[in-house]
Amino acid sequence: MKANAIIVAAGEGRRLANTDPKAYLPLCGRPMLLRTLDKFCSARHIAKMIVVAAAPQLARCEALLRADSALKRCCWILQSGGATRQQSVKRGLDKVDADAEIIAIHDAARPFVSSALIDRCVEAAYERGAVAVGLPVRDTIKIVSSEQWVQSTPERNSLWEIQTPQVFRAPVIFEAHDRAAKQGIQATDDAVLVERMGIPVYVLEGERTNFKITLPDDLVFAEALIRDGRVT
Repeated sequence: MKANAIIVAAGEGRRLANTDPKAYLPLCGRPMLLRTLDKFCSARHIAKMIVVAAAPQLARCEALLRADSALKRCCWILQSGGATRQQSVKRGLDKVDADAEIIAIHDAARPFVSSALIDRCVEAAYERGAVAVGLPVRDTIKIVSSEQWVQSTPERNSLWEIQTPQVFRAPVIFEAHDRAAKQGIQATDDAVLVERMGIPVYVLEGERTNFKITLPDDLVFAEALIRDGRVT
């Protein structure tokens, strides 16, 4: 079973109120992107990582990765991203190995995913075809109108927060992205594109520490977890 991973690192991170793209922001001294790549480098099933970076940042990204001693034992290549996350993933798909059976897609802004979870996702995708990582929601969810009136309250026991990695058999994710591009469909994640084809997506229970760093408070919390030794 051969798996490739697409690491999406082309976002600007505007909500972090920082002038530097968030993939390069240091977390206790180590750039977020490198912390993410550490986990995929250590995963047993990942043969190659495709790092999708914004075109203006490609030279910087390459210099960062080449200078890192921890990545010298890993196989990685760079690809320039597109205008949207979905376009960036599709460009990443152009660089996967022809014989890769499984494709994992992960946001660089989730640096605390464990290597064990990555491997579990790859194994589950090989068996089931399409897998997303998620967690059952812990709070009550309300559907709220644009005027901020509650419209409905869905049953909490059927609601999950979906994360990455999202992992697929190669033919499934290639077809999903090809169809989306031809039909002009934009989705919030890759699993949605697969769902639109009528293919079921299995949700594997993930990890609370696998959160996405989006807001300034997330950076503070992330560094606190590192200092406490709860994540690496």
